[in-house]
Amino acid sequence: MDFDAILDSQLLLNGLGHGVLVFDEQGRLITANRAAESILGTDVRLIRSEGWTAAAVLFNSGQQEPGGGIDAVRQRALRSGQPERFRFYRAGEFIPCWVAVVQNKSATTQTMVTLDSPDWLVVNDLIGRFRDQVHEAVEATEGHIKLVNLSINQLPPDATVEQLSKRIGGFNRLIATHMYRTGTLMEALRRLQALRTGRLAQLVQERRRRIDLADFIEDFIESLDEMTLLDPESEQHDFRSRLSYDVPDDLAISASTEHLSTILRDLVRNAIMYSMRAAPVKIVATRQHNSVQIDVIDEGYGVRPKEMDKVFQAFQRARQPQIIAEFGHGISLYLCKQEVEAMNGAMWYKTEVDAGSTFSFKLPVWQESASSRTT
Repeated sequence: MDFDAILDSQLLLNGLGHGVLVFDEQGRLITANRAAESILGTDVRLIRSEGWTAAAVLFNSGQQEPGGGIDAVRQRALRSGQPERFRFYRAGEFIPCWVAVVQNKSATTQTMVTLDSPDWLVVNDLIGRFRDQVHEAVEATEGHIKLVNLSINQLPPDATVEQLSKRIGGFNRLIATHMYRTGTLMEALRRLQALRTGRLAQLVQERRRRIDLADFIEDFIESLDEMTLLDPESEQHDFRSRLSYDVPDDLAISASTEHLSTILRDLVRNAIMYSMRAAPVKIVATRQHNSVQIDVIDEGYGVRPKEMDKVFQAFQRARQPQIIAEFGHGISLYLCKQEVEAMNGAMWYKTEVDAGSTFSFKLPVWQESASSRTT
């Protein structure tokens, strides 16, 4: 036995941020790294003593999905030859994990379980912003309501309806702004919760279906009339006249309509907000082998090279004056990228300062043979 190699492997595993447990063919625990001990605490001692049996009891905790038990996951990994994802419930949260079945040089089978260390910093940041936003909205709305009542009570007897409407209308716009901003944060919190709890992948799978893209984009653009797309403090104008699309009739993709609508809405909103009032915004779709690429193209302000790495980071915004002038939380593009990837896609962008940006993402082409797996 090469003890130096084992020592080197253990040092390597201890340097990982993910927890790692490795079991032999008899279900005995061969090794566990420091991250696994940190995540599982004293349960690691029980697993060392009882092996896979104790690990299965631990990892099956909180399982409610059919076929979600650790033994079933291990069998799928054995059959597929690929790591299989699962999660288990511990200390009030779901921890995302992977199971892989590998063979060593002597052809004996070993089972590797890796555990992610949940990172709730983004969630905590969003909750803090949400709390502050709600507090501000409540205080401001209460103040505005008092001013509305005061305006009504102190209105001269000969005042006209037009004068009353003008006086109250300003307060109503302020209240609408606070409610809109609170609503966008509530939606962001819902989306982030789905992502961080591992629910997003399940939601996407449950809602995946065939989407005929040309009809979908046409309906999507018409639906913009029924929503408040821009922040009430933004300069309001007929942005629909700026929108156009070029989508072939024969494109069909496999995706969740709810998530696709949300992603397109966020990309179109950004394209409108961060470009001049008359600048066009176009949605273009093209077939790329086994995927469809969707581009949202604007002729806006673009992103400066030194800030390009911030675009898909949570709560990061470019510091250009034209961008800072528009209200935003800096979370939507981060969420969009995660949701695209959950639908087996990819998202990226290209940009040029004062020339515009193109945000692109790919999603799988619909295949009729996939219907039995996605419905």
